Amino acid sequence: MAKAYWIARVDVHNMDGYKDYVAQNGAVFNKYGAKFLVRGGKFESKEGTSRSRNVVLEFKDYDTALACYNSPEYQRLVALRGPHADSDLVIIDGYDGVQP
Repeated sequence: MAKAYWIARVDVHNMDGYKDYVAQNGAVFNKYGAKFLVRGGKFESKEGTSRSRNVVLEFKDYDTALACYNSPEYQRLVALRGPHADSDLVIIDGYDGVQP
């Protein structure tokens, strides 16, 4: 079974408010076995539009990634984050087929 990922792009407008979201999201991600693969960091946008912060989280499978996002615990954090940042988030199935 393929792993799944959250791919998020975020523009933070109020870092003080956003810090509350960051301080609390680890417990939720831990509950669902999420692992940060990318959390901020240096980047260079080569095509299209970008946001100032990029995050990639890995989950054991697609159902777990969806369950985490839809959980009451995480939805509370979405509401907490909302006034302080604009974000795009996709939840995507990983690929474990033939490689080049």
